[in-house]
Order: sequence, then C-alpha cells, then structure tokens
Amino acid sequence: MSEGNSSNIATSDVEAVKNLGRARDEITNELRKVIVGMDQVIDEVLISVFSRGHALLEGVPGLAKTLLISSLSDCLSLSFKRIQFTPDLMPSDITGTEVLQDDPETGKRHFMFSKGPIFANILLADEINRTPPKTQAALLEAMQEKMVSAGGEDFHLDLPFFVLATQNPLEQEGTYPLPEAQLDRFMFKIHVDYPSADEEKAIMKNITGSVASEMSPVLDSKEIIDLQDLVCRVPVADHIFDYVGMLVRSTRPGEDEAPDFIRDWISWGAGPRACLNLITGGKARAILRGRFNVAIEDVQALAMPVMRHRMGLNFAAQSEGITPDDVVKKLLEAIPADEKLYDAAKA
Repeated sequence: MSEGNSSNIATSDVEAVKNLGRARDEITNELRKVIVGMDQVIDEVLISVFSRGHALLEGVPGLAKTLLISSLSDCLSLSFKRIQFTPDLMPSDITGTEVLQDDPETGKRHFMFSKGPIFANILLADEINRTPPKTQAALLEAMQEKMVSAGGEDFHLDLPFFVLATQNPLEQEGTYPLPEAQLDRFMFKIHVDYPSADEEKAIMKNITGSVASEMSPVLDSKEIIDLQDLVCRVPVADHIFDYVGMLVRSTRPGEDEAPDFIRDWISWGAGPRACLNLITGGKARAILRGRFNVAIEDVQALAMPVMRHRMGLNFAAQSEGITPDDVVKKLLEAIPADEKLYDAAKA
C-alpha cells in the first residue's frame, strides 16, 4: 500500500469519528424528547450497539427501559420487535417455526419456515428471567451465532442485530435466573436506577402533557454497520492490553495477581470474554467521544458494566453485604493504571 493511500484511509477514519460524534449528539437529543435523565444508561447502550454487543438492563419496573429501547430503534431507523418473556414461552415463539402449506400448482404439501420475532435489528427481550432455561438458551444461541437453524437450513439474522434484555432484580417468585455461562453472552449488564427529584418532576410534566414528541431518524443500518467496522480499526496501545489483562486476571482467586480481598470475597472470576468486551467497548467509547485511540479512562468507565455479572460472590461477601460493584471499585483502586509501569515491566 502506498503512503498516499494510507494517508487517505487515516483521513477518512478521522472524519468518520467526527461524524459519529455528531451522530451521538443527535441521537441523544432525539432520545431527550421522550427520555428524562438516564445519561449513563444511554451512553452504555450506544457503546454496546456500536461494539456489536448485547446488553442486559436491570432495574425495577416503571423506569422506562422499554421506552428507551423502542425509541432508540426509531433514532437508528432499525426494525424493532419486543418479546414479553413468560413461563409458557417456547423456543419456537422466539426463533420461528415450520408450518405446513399447500402448493396450489402441484397440490402437494410442504413445510415452510415462518420467521419469529428474533428476525429484527433490535430485539427487546422483556423480563428474560421469567422464561424457562430451554427458551433462554434458544435466544442466547441465536445471539451468539447470528442465525437460526430449522429443517436442516440456516437462516441468518438481519444485520445489524443486537438484543437488549431486561430483568427485574426484586421479584424472585416465578423467575429463572440466567446461568453464568449465559450471562457471559451479554457484553454489558447495565443498572437502571431511580430518577432524581428534578428528573422525576420533568417526567411527570412530559408524560402528562398533551403534546406527543416524534422521533427523527439519525442513522440507518448501513451507516451503523460502517461505524461498527470503524470501531474495529481503532488502535490500542500495548499498555492498554496489559492493563485490561491485569484487571481481569485479578478477579480470579487462583491467580497470583489477585489481591487479598478477591480471595476473601470471590469464588470465581471473569473469563477472557471480559477482556474482549473491555477492549472493544473502550474503542467504541473513544470514538463516541471524538478520539481515535483508547485511553485507560475508557477501560475504567466500562469496568462495572462489563465485569459486574462475570464474578461470583462467595458466602462471606454476601453475608457482609458486598456487591459486585463494590468489588470492581476496590479493584480499580488496587490495580495501577500508570502506563510507565507496564512499559518498565517489559524492559
């Protein structure tokens, strides 16, 4: 490749980063028409979208999780489907089923696959922990493979494709908690908290008013795929890889790098997928902020949503009221973030 071509590619990428920054502002402004507050939630959802990741939103009922996701699909000009998960939901209710049809020309019958709601760009899996493990597994398999198999054929899902699932942290009766291996399929576990007093007042004014706000599309599917490709091209310095590796390995009680409080509180730590999600998420966060390089702060900002569902608290931690977020906070304080330390270790 000539030097001129390399320069052109770099220039086009820099311009694309600027465009994405503008698009992020426009998307946020559009969402502000119907969503009050939730700045961090919106930011983390957008990062997961441009990272080709899936997100699990956890919060009590009535916090506008469903409204946020449906509004986002309008901003991104993407097809949207919602599945209300219930104990009697079957895998075919998600993926689709084969139906017997008559051929008017031959008079013969044949099976035809009728696509389920998973064939959408954005799928809202509402209260995913209210359906049995078999149905959960069908969804999570499609999330991983980006396709559905039926009747010996593979049906590829529409791209871009991402699942935004919700679950209620309080009501345990009639729920089927996601196993650790299935939780690991979600890039982020996002906490949706109560609004502040001012935000709650604004919500009352907006919702009880007579004027309904309309969303305007900001990006289309092709532009989103191009921006997802751009995320992959963001360079990452060696010390960032070293820091992420140290951070994730330190969550494992059996590793030499693990601090004492990890051995005291954690029964099992995060796996390699946490490393991948921190790097990819860091890339997306950087370009959403107009930078074409990943900084330590990008990794630290995403440590909680990436790692809070990838560690198992032991009985001692639970009895002390320790939460996964407490562990991540303490870990960020314990692991040095100075790039010079990692460079010196290699020398």
